[in-house]
Amino acid sequence: MDEEQLLLELHFPSQAEQLQAVRSEVRETMGKIGSLSCDINCAVIAINEACMNIIQHAYGEHREGKIILQVFDLGNDLLFRLIDFANPVDASKIKSRDLEDIKPGGLGVHMIHEVMDDCHFLKCPEGVGNIFQMRKRKTRSTENNK
Repeated sequence: MDEEQLLLELHFPSQAEQLQAVRSEVRETMGKIGSLSCDINCAVIAINEACMNIIQHAYGEHREGKIILQVFDLGNDLLFRLIDFANPVDASKIKSRDLEDIKPGGLGVHMIHEVMDDCHFLKCPEGVGNIFQMRKRKTRSTENNK
């Protein structure tokens, strides 16, 4: 496995109004390592959608908690981990709604899977609710010029 270099670790309350600052930190961090805008945009979309799922579904309307975002540089890939302390979710029940069902909302899971190269839940240590990990292969600038 590639060696993980921690680029960013953010601890923030599970509130939608926190996500603008999270998106900004991710953009800034990825910009500092020379990430291309296409990779930055994909990461921001996926992180925002995953955080909203944690806020709306894991913690729910009446329960606020904490979210931790970790961003790692793996050399050829970037790794994003979202850690929450809500009740563990059943990953087999997390599905995007049918794309033919035209209505607002419900496409976050689909978008995450579209923009990331891999995503899955990790086994959690005691005291942690869920760890959702996403991996994005870095785009090389020559690939972007095709």
